[in-house]
Amino acid sequence: MNTQIREGAYDVVVIGGGAAGLSAALILGRSRRSVLVVDAGEPRNAPAAHMQGYPSRDGMPPGEFLAVVREEVAAYGVEVVRGEVTAAEPDGSGEFDVALADGGRVHARRLVVATGLVDELPGIPGVAERWGNDVIHCPFCHGWEVRDQPIGVLYEKASGTHQALLFSALSDDVTLFLDDAGEDELPDDDWQLLAAAGVSVVRGKIAGLVVTDDALSGVRLADGRVLARSVFVVPTRMVVRDTLLTGLGVRLRETPAGPFAEVDPTGLTSVPGVWAVGNATGPAEQVVNSASAGYRAGSTLHAQLLHADLAREAERRRAGVFSPEGERAVARARARRIPA
Repeated sequence: MNTQIREGAYDVVVIGGGAAGLSAALILGRSRRSVLVVDAGEPRNAPAAHMQGYPSRDGMPPGEFLAVVREEVAAYGVEVVRGEVTAAEPDGSGEFDVALADGGRVHARRLVVATGLVDELPGIPGVAERWGNDVIHCPFCHGWEVRDQPIGVLYEKASGTHQALLFSALSDDVTLFLDDAGEDELPDDDWQLLAAAGVSVVRGKIAGLVVTDDALSGVRLADGRVLARSVFVVPTRMVVRDTLLTGLGVRLRETPAGPFAEVDPTGLTSVPGVWAVGNATGPAEQVVNSASAGYRAGSTLHAQLLHADLAREAERRRAGVFSPEGERAVARARARRIPA
């Protein structure tokens, strides 16, 4: 990946080089668009050893996956550089001036923001050190790999007992840790579901995790008890990287995980010319979903730019202004016309 960003103008600047951003860049590059991808190199799934649920790439290390896609987009002339975008400002004509952390500036006709989010972890001692290993958060991302193991789940009011119930389909030994929550916080229906799923419930403040031979071996409570667990599931506080989007005035929508950019099915935000894809638009966008969103944004963007260019050329012709390029295009179109 390059570290030098050349100044210039691009059809599209993609901000964020994860699955969503690179997917948009791939489609745009294949459509012969000039594209710059600015990647800060901070993917959400970097702590994970493998990614799951992506057909043909199930179990592939995230870093390896991104390296392969960067090579693919480069083959279509897409520029991918390591850097950070500090600001994006409308230029008054429907296009954008983009400022970079190294002091450089580039111009973009359109923007794709794929800056993702950051998972903030609970402050329980040991959680951060084991994150992405035997401390996890998603049954669909990591559940198969921890099947049949003793699993602990940290209770959170927002998600309730949902995670514990999901993990009960993967192991017969699941324990829900209430931590600071009181048992009276759980509705009666939840107690019934936990019982039906065979999930145990432990009351008491958690003091930290116990690690033996570089592997999680238990959860220690403040009263000294240690409950043997080899996997610990924690909720995260999802903090979206939306500074650029909010700076542009993009409208947000409320979700159970907080506000995210409001987009249409193609990723277009409330600001014309600005698309948002991946976890910038919601907490549940896994790698495969993000790649799909990038594809839709890229194809829509190319079509929009093409029609804008053609409409401008047609208007010039109606005004009696003929460019050599336009005349050659008309000649080619006439030559391909099928006689009635």
